[in-house]
Amino acid sequence: MRSSVHRSQQVGVKPQWMRPACWALLLLISVLGMPYLDAIFRWVEPNARQVIYSRAEFYTLLGRHVFVVGVAAIVTISLGVLAGIAVTRQWGRDFLPLVGQVASLGQTFPPVAVLALAVPVLGFGTLPIIVALLLYGLLPIVRNTLAGLKDVDASIKQAALAMGMTPWQVLRRVELPLATPVILAGVRTSVTINIATAALGATVGASNLGDPIIAGIVNGNMAYVLQGALLIALLALAVDSLFDALQQRLDLRLSSS
Repeated sequence: MRSSVHRSQQVGVKPQWMRPACWALLLLISVLGMPYLDAIFRWVEPNARQVIYSRAEFYTLLGRHVFVVGVAAIVTISLGVLAGIAVTRQWGRDFLPLVGQVASLGQTFPPVAVLALAVPVLGFGTLPIIVALLLYGLLPIVRNTLAGLKDVDASIKQAALAMGMTPWQVLRRVELPLATPVILAGVRTSVTINIATAALGATVGASNLGDPIIAGIVNGNMAYVLQGALLIALLALAVDSLFDALQQRLDLRLSSS
């Protein structure tokens, strides 16, 4: 009986990774094959001298895009989760309104405005867009961290304390594992939104998949715009479906434990 349940769980897990793998494969094919799609994009801009963006290789732009989003995600997740943990402890509850307001403030400023304010201080390049992504992606992570930790049943925490666990052990072994699916949902939202937002970095010299879009707007070439938008969309779908698979895996583990 146990082996049949184990086999059914294995069968149920495998398809979870099919969608992210398919989107990632389609993204890879698009990146490597884009230079050979001249005939297709010629339909979009029949009068343009050049219809395939060629100032940089698409795989280079993709790598830079992933790097910027990845660095911003690491910093944002670290700050957001730590802030959420801090204000749910007894010693940090007085700072809960402040943390909520600061996190919300990041999304009240449009990313373009953040870039405009950051460039004079930080200069052109990658750093201003990382700051903008950090501010823009902080709210979903903080909000979901707070929600996930608050949803942990108080009786479970009391039982863990009664078994002799320290508050740190309760947080690490009980609260965070139970809150992880909710926190991961916030990370998913933050990262997926920032994949699209990162394209604005091209306006301040941070070369990424936004380059073809900005070049297309400046030169009136919709083929360029479509190429950048297509690759950003495929990247967002690949990452979003990967997070979805991770959430399903976590739900499966929690339900079986």
